[in-house]
Amino acid sequence: MTSAVGSRVVVTGATGNVGTSVVRVLSEDPGIKSIRGIARRTPAWSPPKTEWSAVDLASGTANLAERFEGADAVIHLAWAFQPTHDPATTWRTNVLGSDRVFEAVAAARVPVLVHASSVGAYSPGPRDQAVDESWPTHGWPDAAYCREKAYLERTLDIFERDHPEVRVVRMRPGFLFKWESASEQRRIFGGRFLPGPLARPEMLPFLPDVPGLRMQVLHTDDAAEAYRLAVHSETARGAYNLAADPPVDASMLGEMVGTRAVRLPRAAARSALAAAWGLRLVPASPHLFDAVLRLPLMDCTRARTELGWRPRYTAEEVLREFLDGLQRGGGMETEPMRGRKVG
Repeated sequence: MTSAVGSRVVVTGATGNVGTSVVRVLSEDPGIKSIRGIARRTPAWSPPKTEWSAVDLASGTANLAERFEGADAVIHLAWAFQPTHDPATTWRTNVLGSDRVFEAVAAARVPVLVHASSVGAYSPGPRDQAVDESWPTHGWPDAAYCREKAYLERTLDIFERDHPEVRVVRMRPGFLFKWESASEQRRIFGGRFLPGPLARPEMLPFLPDVPGLRMQVLHTDDAAEAYRLAVHSETARGAYNLAADPPVDASMLGEMVGTRAVRLPRAAARSALAAAWGLRLVPASPHLFDAVLRLPLMDCTRARTELGWRPRYTAEEVLREFLDGLQRGGGMETEPMRGRKVG
């Protein structure tokens, strides 16, 4: 590890779930001199050492290289999850927008690029053992989110070949939650009008237990700490898996909230989700459901040994905080993170 006193960092997607945690962690770090937050809309939130630039990465009209000039690192987090019925729109933001970011990093001669990849970039893998960062990253091609994350892994392969002077880090976290992200994630995955109080245990007669449905989660602040450590390190490069223990399944959730888990066949669960998605009742697509069923479990040894990273929150603590945020309409003073209690 190094002291990177005086570092200037640019953060794209700075007003979302991960961005707000990364900006806050960097603003509290005495080794960081300044932060430029880039987002589509300038927020009311004003953390120390931070200035804002309103930029829509999908438009291609802004001079990103100019905004990156003099930066010691760019942390690229900007991502659009919706509209799930129009993958061409998310492609323009997520893939073409990321291409513009990478090109601007090279043009502005920024020495460090830290990119938000995901567990969703991984190819289907074993469910009985964890995989390290060498596992193939071809995603699940039917799901736009996975397809886009995997495509950017290939883009970065080429970028690293052509720009060896840039230290590139790829973070591959599990599913990220915090209290303040609850309203945003309810809107993204459950729909704008899904009542948050449905997360109360007494409102659930049972939890559906879909065979193979198991995932890894992480507190967003713990992910942000990994980004901070990567900026300060002179040797960190390549991919890092990030997740908290233990993996989450219906049995664990049932024990946590005191509700019994009842086995639900995959086909029935998918059919119900596909029908709701087709009627535009929920934004979460059945294609993403298919992908989650096939995601491998990640081994996070590399982040622990090379970055010195340790998550502060267990998976159960992450979910308890998030469920409380759902019930209370958790949010922040940014447009993507605005809180709203429904029901």
